Amino acid sequence: MKLLLVEDQVMAAEYLAKGLAENGFVVDVACDGVNGLNALLTNEYDLALLDVMLPSMDGWTVFERLRQSDKTTPVMFLTACDEMDDRIRGLLSGADDYLIKPFPFNELLNRIKGIMHRHTSVILQGDNSVSQCFDLRLDRSAHTVSRNGREIILTQKEFLLLDLLIRHQGEILSPAVLAEQVWGINCAPETSVTDMAIQRLRSKIDDGYDLKLLHTLRGAGYTLDNLTKL
Repeated sequence: MKLLLVEDQVMAAEYLAKGLAENGFVVDVACDGVNGLNALLTNEYDLALLDVMLPSMDGWTVFERLRQSDKTTPVMFLTACDEMDDRIRGLLSGADDYLIKPFPFNELLNRIKGIMHRHTSVILQGDNSVSQCFDLRLDRSAHTVSRNGREIILTQKEFLLLDLLIRHQGEILSPAVLAEQVWGINCAPETSVTDMAIQRLRSKIDDGYDLKLLHTLRGAGYTLDNLTKL
């Protein structure tokens, strides 16, 4: 598995790269945002470990430009920014995880394994299949979503969130379950990430349509269903 580590602190980069290599990973290192972005755009990586506070271009911008290029490389933010707003921003941006420095090295390894497991599971669950709820259509092979024939642009995490909801349409999924399945997080305060992501997803798939498909059941969770009685 090939990783890109974008970290401007030399000692930290050396320590992490050495530890990851000892655990079987192939690791490239970039010391600033511009070089990190160039590496991501010109090479194929299984995962990028991206610091937020970087010289030349911050991690937020690197990630935004990476996604604007249509590259779907999984990204984990590694950062000393421990404010809840920063954590929510990182997860809602479509990043796969957000790990606050300092952290135990084993925690990093476990997070990496979790990301790889989630991405592999999505592929194994039916990369070539199509799911539909009323006039909402999700195509996993083409990685597209449309409603009534109109394409809907989703972030990677919004796509995974909708994929989970559409696989379980008619079922009620709690914020905690969605947070764990989509982001791999299970601490209660961060279920607010799910609530905010649901709001964004709802605006994309339901705004402008009389029939609403994404419903909130107060105190229970969310469901995707075409039943107007909900």
